[in-house]
Amino acid sequence: MTAAVPAQAQGIAGAYLAARSAGMASDYKAAADYFTRALARDPSNPKLLESTVVMQLSLGQIPRAIPIARKMESDGLQSQVARMVLIGEDVTAGRFDALLERVKAQQGVGPLVDGLLNAWALMGAGNVSDSLKAFDAVAKERGLSAFAMYHKAMALASVGDFEGADKIFSDSSDGPMQVGRRGALARIEVLSQLERGKDALELLDQMFGRDFDPAIQAMRARLEAGETLPFTLVHDARDGVAEVFYSVAEALNTEAGPEYTLLYTRMVEYLRPDHADAILLSASLLDTLERYELATVAYKSVPPESPSYFAAELGRADSLRRADRSEAAIEVLEQLARSHGSFPVVWVSLGDLRRQLKDFKQAAQAYDKALALYDAPDHSQWFLYYARAISFERLGEWTKAEPDFRMALQLNPGQPSVLNYLGYSLVEQNQKLDEALSLIEQAVEAEPNSGYIVDSLGWALYRLGRYDEAIGHMERAAELMPVDPVVNDHLGDVLWAVGRIREAEFQWHRALSFAKYDTGSGEVDPDRIRRKLATGLDAVLAEEGAPPLKVAHD
Repeated sequence: MTAAVPAQAQGIAGAYLAARSAGMASDYKAAADYFTRALARDPSNPKLLESTVVMQLSLGQIPRAIPIARKMESDGLQSQVARMVLIGEDVTAGRFDALLERVKAQQGVGPLVDGLLNAWALMGAGNVSDSLKAFDAVAKERGLSAFAMYHKAMALASVGDFEGADKIFSDSSDGPMQVGRRGALARIEVLSQLERGKDALELLDQMFGRDFDPAIQAMRARLEAGETLPFTLVHDARDGVAEVFYSVAEALNTEAGPEYTLLYTRMVEYLRPDHADAILLSASLLDTLERYELATVAYKSVPPESPSYFAAELGRADSLRRADRSEAAIEVLEQLARSHGSFPVVWVSLGDLRRQLKDFKQAAQAYDKALALYDAPDHSQWFLYYARAISFERLGEWTKAEPDFRMALQLNPGQPSVLNYLGYSLVEQNQKLDEALSLIEQAVEAEPNSGYIVDSLGWALYRLGRYDEAIGHMERAAELMPVDPVVNDHLGDVLWAVGRIREAEFQWHRALSFAKYDTGSGEVDPDRIRRKLATGLDAVLAEEGAPPLKVAHD
């Protein structure tokens, strides 16, 4: 006889299991709701307390996580995430003495972070001299020198010691000290504050080239006009602590899972809501986790007056596209084209989305506008010519498509995708078949495991009447892409051409079964496959007025 389960446990079980399921799917909102329900029935359960804090922090709802973190601390529970939340509360309240006590009691985040938190807490408490010594102490720890010196430079700049900050940035003992994009921007602002606008411009060009990022262009314009740039990266100790969490998030971004890195970027957002780089990183992490709705909300939180608004809107459009909200994505990009139409990437993004939606006419028009913004063709534009060529080819405008394919190859010689598409298109046009074969052979040599490209080689040989040679390549393509309807249809045609009738019919049946799931180019015609199954390939070719199958003779 089974013992009765207490009603309280039954109530917790459902919510807990639902919360775990939502959490594993990175559905943070649902997980937070379910964990909160379970916690209401068992308010001292350590696992529920920890999980609820994690979910609320992942959502960026730190105020909701604070009372739970306090409960964990009062219960004597050890939790890194809870301590992060409580550190954030102390810093926003200006309680830097409390933060110093936490670090001293080893109740911080961990060795990588606590030394920097201690240094910034000393700065926040007004003890600048000890703060700088604390940064130096962290720098002596293995692997932390660059992080510590970057933050020391930021601390010096935040109190107006731009000479001291520049000395650190220009220290050549281990090469110029830059920590990513923000480090470069910080040094540019420091140089400007030191009335070294020319040096700032040179560094800007060295680090970013002729970047089409509006924020970089605006900075360049101000420097060229002789303006002095304000120092914006860190204003005070609270910003400094936010920068610590952001530095760790950047380091974790390539080392840890996105769900863990997100905890750090959310802390940055809480400490400094205008930290656009953290917002963009949070949104990118949410994209990776396929939480597109949350990513869209994050991108939208960047205000129009922010220099990062442009990048945020591009990201928002991409998140909307990934969420199958293509019309909303187009609306975002069209609005961006009205406000930032002088930047080619806007028109490229709009063209790419239109092309994915098979609106090839408007895609080509968007690519036209992008190309018109460049002074002259260069290597970076090869994909733009390639994408426009595809659009023209899909529209049946081969006389426009072919020159663009060839320009793409001129800008990026040997590019396999261009070689393949141009070669395959020439085969489909029944033009320059020898050249088409050569182009595709070059593509196969570059990417021998690409099913699309190997299929193109087999198909070119088939169109040249070299059926026996085509078989091996078509079979290899089918191995690489076993459920692709185009590949299976092509293999069926080649098998028919060499007299392997039953095998051909088998492949056509496979192609037909896969055609309804095809989301690719739409090149499969199910009705044509049915006619081949009913009457054979020869009869279908005769019906279409196409030349009959004929083996090539050397």
